[in-house]
Amino acid sequence: MNNATIQLKIRQRLNKLASNDYDNIECWQVVEAFNKGQVEWCRRNLHGTNAKQEGDEQSKRRIDDLQRLLVQVPVTLTNKLLYFESPDIPGDYFEYKRISVYATNDCCDKPRRMVVYLAEEANVDELLRDVNKKPSFEWAETFVTFTNNKFRVYTNDEFTVSETILHYYRQPVRIQILNCVDPYTQTVSNVDVECEFKDDIVELFIDEAVSILAGDFESINQMLRADQSVETNN
Repeated sequence: MNNATIQLKIRQRLNKLASNDYDNIECWQVVEAFNKGQVEWCRRNLHGTNAKQEGDEQSKRRIDDLQRLLVQVPVTLTNKLLYFESPDIPGDYFEYKRISVYATNDCCDKPRRMVVYLAEEANVDELLRDVNKKPSFEWAETFVTFTNNKFRVYTNDEFTVSETILHYYRQPVRIQILNCVDPYTQTVSNVDVECEFKDDIVELFIDEAVSILAGDFESINQMLRADQSVETNN
């Protein structure tokens, strides 16, 4: 769906197609509300705080709607003896999915795929001491934690990580409207960036944007109608 249609639909839902009063909608407000709506919708549906309480990959619809954001990137780790640490996570990182790790040791130079569990940083000492949960090349198991915008694959100095692939949900691409001031950079956009999602999801983002703008304008009826529409059709 192109940006002209998105703007038209938002103004129609807010009954502002021919408004000349003080709360007439500027194009930068459409951009800000639409992009904010994208993020809120994605967070809500990844976590499962929606009307159907379906989170990440808990139904075919959630898989179909959110797969667009699921990406994987190779990551080079630094050996810290107790663990291997990544550089800062990618700038478009949104939510963790999984990490694929291949490892070697002195007795096996052929990379072995490890099973990696996400763990809490607070539990590292207990996990390293527990014989059933500590990193083990023999059982091909280890755990990973996130801290200071990096992730750590724990090895307990028993093996070497040879390859790592981070799977994560990225941030949705922000729309931009040509010749409109970008509210995020405060510069005039010289390109027209359309929403990357399919049209039926864009319709939900439109209702999200309408709800945000209606709340800003204290248009309660439009806000309630848009909120209900998003969740009914989600």
